[in-house]
Amino acid sequence: MAEKQRQVLMQIVQKPGNNTCADCGDKDPEWASCNIGVFLCQECAGIHRSLGTDSRVKSARLDNWDAEQVEYMDGVGNEKAKQKYEYCVPVFYRRPKSNDYNFLKKEWILGKYQRLEFMESANQSAYSCQRKEGVLMKLGRDRRIFQLRKFVIDRSENRLSYYIIEDSGKTSSKPKAEINLDEVNAVFVPEKIGNPYGLQITYYKNGSTRCLYVYSDNSKEIVDWYNAIRAAKLERRQVAFPDRPLAKLTDDLTRDFTLEGWLCKMGPRHEPFKRRWFTLDKRKLSYFEDPLNAFAKGEVFIGHKDNGYSVSFGPPEDESNCGENCFQLHTPDRDFVMRAEIKDEMDQWVEKLKQVVEMPLSPQDSKCKLLTDCSY
Repeated sequence: MAEKQRQVLMQIVQKPGNNTCADCGDKDPEWASCNIGVFLCQECAGIHRSLGTDSRVKSARLDNWDAEQVEYMDGVGNEKAKQKYEYCVPVFYRRPKSNDYNFLKKEWILGKYQRLEFMESANQSAYSCQRKEGVLMKLGRDRRIFQLRKFVIDRSENRLSYYIIEDSGKTSSKPKAEINLDEVNAVFVPEKIGNPYGLQITYYKNGSTRCLYVYSDNSKEIVDWYNAIRAAKLERRQVAFPDRPLAKLTDDLTRDFTLEGWLCKMGPRHEPFKRRWFTLDKRKLSYFEDPLNAFAKGEVFIGHKDNGYSVSFGPPEDESNCGENCFQLHTPDRDFVMRAEIKDEMDQWVEKLKQVVEMPLSPQDSKCKLLTDCSY
């Protein structure tokens, strides 16, 4: 009898909508929440177990299922459950995908099934608010230690600010920095910061990109700040461009870095290679002496191939002592010679850079070119 029910269940999981994880979209889920009625991948099933009685997880292949449970799974399924638990997901909210960080999936799942955030918009005040205040640990620009800082998002002013908190616990009356939200990007970088809830906030300051490195004590706090930034930016765009479709307005609210890692770079006058941390952020290639520097050592805008930008394998013809795994980024002003430690890393950088020079320019790219300080 149990084997028969498993066979029926395996037919149900193949139905459209059920054949991907209900929470992250991963293919071929082999787990299920028998009281919620959704099919899950292994990672999301593990998160569901932390919900206790709110979600009872079973293996679709290995556990025994009775007829009543199978009937319930067939009657609900992923699509019907989403209609209930994702009834009012804000368009700015980042829905995690299968390759996203586990803590993003965790907060998405807790928000859906435990806090019921997406069944009523009233449950979304932690990020859907006109003004958000709170504290985060921030890395000092000169004193390279993390210290508590008060952060404020003010939608009415289109501004992100942060304040120094004195040793006495008193917050300074004037902000240390006031940042135009239009220029803000936020990227999760837990490995780089060395904290599981690390976030990098970037914006333009005096023609260069300023990097803030922050983290929170828990995943909910940092995910709420991340989505609050996205919410504020979307509201601003809706006011500025009321006739544009939401899909256009939500595009690029925040963007993950395309690629990051260590490379060696030759100096502009063929000086010896120096090890630098590189970040490819859409069309902007930045390099740092240290991954957690506040400002890049240099930044390069990468245009379209028709405008004199290209990528090639190997060193310049007149350089014979560059070693292996060299490649070049060619721009109208200068050729950048770089070297990776291993061939796979070189291939990855060349592939991503080639994708950039093949990509058509957008109006936002033109603004980036004007703002980027190409100091080599």
